Amino acid sequence: MHEFSIVQNIINACEAEARKHNSNKISKIGLRIGEFTGVVREALDFAFDITKKNTLAENAAFEIEIVPLKTHCNNCGHTFSDIKEYNFYCPDCNDPLEILEGRELEIKYIDIT
Repeated sequence: MHEFSIVQNIINACEAEARKHNSNKISKIGLRIGEFTGVVREALDFAFDITKKNTLAENAAFEIEIVPLKTHCNNCGHTFSDIKEYNFYCPDCNDPLEILEGRELEIKYIDIT
């Protein structure tokens, strides 16, 4: 489960930021995760609950915003955000689609005290 290494990196980055601001407690971490990243939200929550022990984020809340997959056809100009299958060809002209959103994996905010 690669979610544990993702969470460990998130906590490390948040702790470094907290220390930069002379803080000894992280109260909340917010993430943006694209639905096309392959990251499983439930596994990320589980990994966070285990990994946060004995860190500055031990009592932190974990908020996750899922970013839907959004694609665009450069040939005909259509944008698609309601994709049922991961078929990356335009249903109108059959050209390859460009992914605009849905691959994000970023820390959106950190609340420190």
